[in-house]
Amino acid sequence: MKPRAVVFAYHNVGVRCLQVLLARGVDVALVVSHEDNPSETIWFGSVASVAAEHGIPVITPADPTSEALREAVRRVQPEFIFSFYYRHMLPVGVLALAPRGAYNMHGSLLPKYRGRVPTNWAVLHGETETGATLHEMSAKPDAGAIVGQTSVPILPDDTAQQVFDKVTVAAEQTLWRVLPALLAGEAPHLPNDLAHGSYFGGRKPEDGRIDWTQPAQRIYNLVRAVAPPYPGAFTEQEGERFIVARARLAPLGSEAASGLANLPPGLHVSDNAFFGVCGDARAIAISELWHVRDGNSVAVAPAQFAQLTHCPRHS
Repeated sequence: MKPRAVVFAYHNVGVRCLQVLLARGVDVALVVSHEDNPSETIWFGSVASVAAEHGIPVITPADPTSEALREAVRRVQPEFIFSFYYRHMLPVGVLALAPRGAYNMHGSLLPKYRGRVPTNWAVLHGETETGATLHEMSAKPDAGAIVGQTSVPILPDDTAQQVFDKVTVAAEQTLWRVLPALLAGEAPHLPNDLAHGSYFGGRKPEDGRIDWTQPAQRIYNLVRAVAPPYPGAFTEQEGERFIVARARLAPLGSEAASGLANLPPGLHVSDNAFFGVCGDARAIAISELWHVRDGNSVAVAPAQFAQLTHCPRHS
């Protein structure tokens, strides 16, 4: 008889991990997901669509603590509960409805980067590695015993989306590898030592504001961490807002970096190209700059930027 599960899931990790459960023969009796937010850029796959393709009932409750949700889960009598990038903490009363355990896939190498948007935080802090961890769920976020994890590299120019794509694959690999032992009751449950980890909250679009007095590497990490499809690192000049959509660190000693060394921190145009001069006199070379107006973002050329901001062009 197939083991029965209720799956709370959203986003690409939710899509791929749901597909792993189905491929491994798990009877997914119910999927709990989210309604897409019309104000959010939906650049990821739909868990609800995958469930519908397999004839699995889907509910999207607004309140994860509601008695109606608890009753819906209790009614299908799951042996397991899985959470794959579901955006709410699950109440202990719901977790207790799965006699064989409740497990979450988290996008970091726990105990590091517990909490919200772990991939973005890892890129922001200049990490060279992250990954995915399957762990038991408990009353505290991302605090239960570790069942399995897979690491991925963060390359120097990777954006958060590129890293997230790797983490999605790592999540799929982790679940595929450990699921047989988990279903057989033989999976390891390793300590998740919170004293050696870290916890971070969510991020808001305003957190992407660039402080040009900071060192170039820190600014570049911010650009990579929130690059589109995330809200983007932004700056304001002459009352106009601009998003630094794509950039690279200007190499030390390069002609471009040397020519900008005496300019004040901020956005500049030199040789018909954008540069951001940083607090340590290093620069980031900006290959794509967007102008934000009336809620819309449009790519701008150096000449347009100069007109909008009355910025002098340097040669």
